[in-house]
Amino acid sequence: MTADTILHRLHRNGREHPNAPAYYVKSNQHWVPTTWRGFLNEVRQAARALIALGVQPGNTTCILGFNRPEWVIFDLATMLVGGAPAGIYTTNSPAEVKYIVEHAESSVILLENEHQWEKVRQIRDQLPNLKHAVMMKGVTINDPMVLDWERFMARGDETDEDQIDEHLNSLQWEQLATLIYTSGTTGPPKGVMLSHKNLAWTAQKAQELLNLTHTDSVLSYLPLSHIAEQMFTIHAAITAGYQVYYAESGLKVAENLREVQPTMIFGVPRVWERFYAGVQAKLNEATGVRAKIAAWAQDVGRRATAVRNRGGELTGLLALQYQLANRLFYSKVKPLLGLGNARHCISGAAPIAKEILEFFSGLDVIIMEVYGQSEGSGPTTTNRPGATKFGTVGQAWPGCEVKLADDGEILLKGDNVFLGYYKNPAATADTLIDGWLYSGDLGTFDEEGFLTITGRKKEIIITSGGKNIAPKNIEAALKNLELIAEAVVIGEGRRYITALLTLEPEAAQRFAQAHGLEGQELHNHPTVIAEVQRQIDEYVNPLFARVEQVRKFRILPRNFTVEDGELTPTLKIKRRVINEHFAREIEEMYRED
Repeated sequence: MTADTILHRLHRNGREHPNAPAYYVKSNQHWVPTTWRGFLNEVRQAARALIALGVQPGNTTCILGFNRPEWVIFDLATMLVGGAPAGIYTTNSPAEVKYIVEHAESSVILLENEHQWEKVRQIRDQLPNLKHAVMMKGVTINDPMVLDWERFMARGDETDEDQIDEHLNSLQWEQLATLIYTSGTTGPPKGVMLSHKNLAWTAQKAQELLNLTHTDSVLSYLPLSHIAEQMFTIHAAITAGYQVYYAESGLKVAENLREVQPTMIFGVPRVWERFYAGVQAKLNEATGVRAKIAAWAQDVGRRATAVRNRGGELTGLLALQYQLANRLFYSKVKPLLGLGNARHCISGAAPIAKEILEFFSGLDVIIMEVYGQSEGSGPTTTNRPGATKFGTVGQAWPGCEVKLADDGEILLKGDNVFLGYYKNPAATADTLIDGWLYSGDLGTFDEEGFLTITGRKKEIIITSGGKNIAPKNIEAALKNLELIAEAVVIGEGRRYITALLTLEPEAAQRFAQAHGLEGQELHNHPTVIAEVQRQIDEYVNPLFARVEQVRKFRILPRNFTVEDGELTPTLKIKRRVINEHFAREIEEMYRED
């Protein structure tokens, strides 16, 4: 019996639902569909083209670009011929692109536009294995190395169709299917090897867990080089047969969400935080009867969510109140955010403040937090419909075992656990022990099996007094303050805890207008510093033991950036880089003693 891979499921969709829409692209102000049969034909033709370009089973390709159908077609085509695609973040520098293409030993790379081609052009002489660059639709580069999309697809005519069927039927369950290069916070990225079984099994469990069907839809906008977006845009979509809408660009996401009104939305915390800030600002402007209705409806929403999160049904007075609140408030607010049809809202990739989740519950929006890593094909634990606890990352992913080591490290075993790191047996041996994935994260379980992340093993701060402090929770509390965008806790080898902070631009602008500070530098303004100090004293420090409390802070003149190397492409902070870039500010906080 052949393995039921994602490619087999794609072929099944093409046969059984040939005329149903698979994906949509916006063109001339209209969302234009491509059917499952059309999608399948594109993937098969691209696979034939890759064979013509010399890609064989066991080879790799690379993809560098924003979310487009060509990204997914090329990705699936590589897997179909028995190879492994590797996505590269669009923000990566030429040196970072060189590292991944070289490490993966790819002979073909797919590029979105001239900007991404320029990165490759600068390093091409250092990549002897790289033979071809393929451009996505609408881009032509005058270079013998480069094929535009149409010429690339035409090369498929050189390969017999029967070869594709042979490759499909030879795919093995435990075979390498894709490489996910981690955007490591320390050192160069590692290539996470995921098998066909990893992808197909995880996608099947997602379909069952969320009851996904062909009537569901998503907007694809987060980086496809990340396993979570791949799972929603590619693997779960093919498994459940639902529709994918490709965002026009990162700047058009909010507009596209309002147009598409998808049934499922995956967002990193920053996405939900921006929604929160916008809605909160609008609610603060409401007065009179409108303000009272909004406050009442939010209270009803929170109470209704509490019942639903425990698997209960709304009855009696609460059910009647909910129906009225929906008519007067939720049904008007949610479509403005693109959440009008949302059945499942999910947050992952980084911690989200409990207060954000509770706020959205007042809008009749339940955001389920999920936790995991690329090495586990995405999910380790998840909140789920009828079993959600805000402030936790949920219970074990269906079919998995999750436990804690003696030191509190989170361990995972299941069919979603990766094969190892590409060409890095030492790192594999450190992370994969007796079938258990050692996550490097620390956590605690409650009596119902809900997991709470308490920190990162390698990020534990040890003060000069010998106290072990996990910075993650302190940073999350600081970021929950209205004025703060990013927070990095300092204290390794020091007597007490301090913090580097950056301002949330929109919140800072509102504060400046309210206090007559327009046009002034806010990061070092006494009024702003006093307000941040007040909020830390009132809302942050009381949450922690004295040794964990923030004694001093500095507000930096700018936010951290990917370009400066302070954030990974998935917006995780790089502590070492930040400590180097802002060493003077750090020393000033401790020198004042």
